[in-house]
This record gives sequence, structure tokens and C-alpha cells, in this order.
Amino acid sequence: MTKQISKSSYKPVGIVLGLAAGTLSGMVFQRIWAMTMRGDAPHPIDEERGWGEVLLAAAMQGAIVAVIRASIDRAGATGIRKFTGHWPHD
Repeated sequence: MTKQISKSSYKPVGIVLGLAAGTLSGMVFQRIWAMTMRGDAPHPIDEERGWGEVLLAAAMQGAIVAVIRASIDRAGATGIRKFTGHWPHD
């Protein structure tokens, strides 16, 4: 048996973790936006919101998604190693 977990074997775990990361990051972004900007986050085609507010929201959301996604992916790989004794590889 190989000492590596292939990318295809890890893919189902990665899909589930990706869905969880997306859901969690959306909730975190909405909460942070509401606490700091006192209202709902702007939608890109909201005519009432300016470019600056829309782009700030997009930048914040992108950063939050990236940090949460990386954290969850790393935790998933660590969990696989603890469960199987091997790190998932390409």
C-alpha cells in the first residue's frame, strides 16, 4: 500500500470541506460587515451603493474566503494524516 493519499482519493473530502468553507465564510463576512459598516453588504449591481463601498465589500469578502478556505483545507489535510497516517498529495 502506498504511503501517500492521492489527490483523487482526497477529492470527496475536499469537496465537502469546500462547501463548508463557502458557507462559513459567507456567514463570517456578513457578520463582520454588519458590525463594521452598520448594515447589509452591498450587492455589486445595487444602484444605491457607490463603487468604493462595493469594491471594499468585495475585497473584504475575498480575503475572508481565502483565509477560511485555507484554514479548512489545512485542517482537513491534517485530519486525514491523523486518520490514515499519511498526508494527502498530488
